[in-house]
Amino acid sequence: MENPEIIIKLTPDEALVLSDWLEQVQMTDLSRQIDDSAVWAPLHRIAGTLDKLLPGVFAADYAERLEAARRRLRPALNDSASDDEDADA
Repeated sequence: MENPEIIIKLTPDEALVLSDWLEQVQMTDLSRQIDDSAVWAPLHRIAGTLDKLLPGVFAADYAERLEAARRRLRPALNDSASDDEDADA
């Protein structure tokens, strides 16, 4: 018997950055890019779950926490340069 649910594991940094992006999608004109209304149900569910699980979302230093998480998730400039060199080889 198959598991009826899909479980996605995220690091706290990934969850924080994704939560912020989902909020932007839901609250801005970016939402016009989603042409299938069925997509909204899982997006709202994911966003709601992240909001409940991330205590930092409502913290006074949220912007600083978010930027720190983004920095940690971005590949280092040296990493991307060595990836480019590997692709050329």
